[in-house]
Amino acid sequence: MAEKVDDRTVFSLLEVTKSVQKTLSGRYKSSFWVKAEMNKLNFYRHSGHCYPELVEKKDGKVIAQIKSYIWKDDYSRINGRFVDILNEPLKDGIKILFQAKLTFDPAHGLSLWIIDIDPSYTLGDLERERQETVNRLKREGIFDRNKTLSFPLLPQRIAIISVETSKGYADFLKIIETNSWGYRFFYHLFPSLLQGDNAVPSIIEQLKRINRVKHHFDVVAIIRGGGGDVGLSCFNDYQLSSAIAMFPIPVITGIGHATNETVTEMIAFSNAITPTKLAEYLLQKFHNFSIPVRNAEKKIFERSARLLSEEKMRFVAEMKLFRSVTDNMLMSNSHRLKSYETNIVRDLATFCNVKKIMITQVRERLQLQSLLKTKNALAELNGMEKNIANMNPLNVLKRGYSITLLNGKSVKNIAEVKNGDTLNTIVDGGNIVSTVNSTNKISNDER
Repeated sequence: MAEKVDDRTVFSLLEVTKSVQKTLSGRYKSSFWVKAEMNKLNFYRHSGHCYPELVEKKDGKVIAQIKSYIWKDDYSRINGRFVDILNEPLKDGIKILFQAKLTFDPAHGLSLWIIDIDPSYTLGDLERERQETVNRLKREGIFDRNKTLSFPLLPQRIAIISVETSKGYADFLKIIETNSWGYRFFYHLFPSLLQGDNAVPSIIEQLKRINRVKHHFDVVAIIRGGGGDVGLSCFNDYQLSSAIAMFPIPVITGIGHATNETVTEMIAFSNAITPTKLAEYLLQKFHNFSIPVRNAEKKIFERSARLLSEEKMRFVAEMKLFRSVTDNMLMSNSHRLKSYETNIVRDLATFCNVKKIMITQVRERLQLQSLLKTKNALAELNGMEKNIANMNPLNVLKRGYSITLLNGKSVKNIAEVKNGDTLNTIVDGGNIVSTVNSTNKISNDER
């Protein structure tokens, strides 16, 4: 009960809270429907109860929030319907339309007791977000931008955005690594969150990393395992879709679901419903290249075999013709050589006879000339012998000449002799020794 303190009426906290409880229970007797974002589910496995944190946001800011709870049996029923309709359980970060009653407990405060949740509203909200993103991308003219890029003839180098522990990622690798055709791929994982509030910034960050090394890759593959539409809501985000649409190399997706396409799949260069199908899509690109190559290889082999066969036949024919022509030429030239040989032998005999006669004539002529020259030479020698004999000093002395010597040398000029010199005069039969008493020069006129 209220107390009086200094003429003031004072209530206890319990009295106030019970009054509030009484007022609210009288005012809010029936349930009502509310739309809000379930920021946190806060599910407790040991009890099976949930205590969701509900918020309303405007321009990214929280403008209202309240606590709530879902009892175990209600949660089991509601969660089962979500799985049936959305292929996803209740989780954080989804927008819901729920039926609730307002409750107030003096100890725990104000809460909403959630009795039911309409999964079709959540599905419709996802579809609205998807359509808004599609319309905005089309208005900006970038909806088909990535699809207009040139796709590599052989997409061997793959930048993969996925969760390393994802089954879809494992299935993708199994297909491309164990293909029976021996196609080889280079790939690198850029790990990222693929659902929840942080999925969008995580994927965008990995796209930025890939863009910095884009020259090392042919395509980007975004790979995720199976999941319902709620878990795929991040792939309808405008920021992520815009980043993929504007990416400079082709982006392909294998997100793994069979419901409506997400915006990411719509604007990607190509998408497959599962990671396995995406791997098969890449293998098909190799098939598309290898089949014409193999056909060309077969044609080249067949044509080369035919050309070799034709050339072999032509070669054999040429060889036969060559052998026939050479045999005829050899035979013809053999006869010609024999004729040449006979003519040469005959001509050589005639030539030898002629040369023999000529040699005989030359020899006779040489002998005659030798005799004549010998006679002439003998006659000349005899003449020379006579001249030499005539010029012999002894013979000269006999003809009345003499030789005068002075000191053992012959006197050739009167100037060599002076008075008193002893001269030795050689005459036929002996020597005359005399002394010079006087000399007399003879003029040219007197000579």
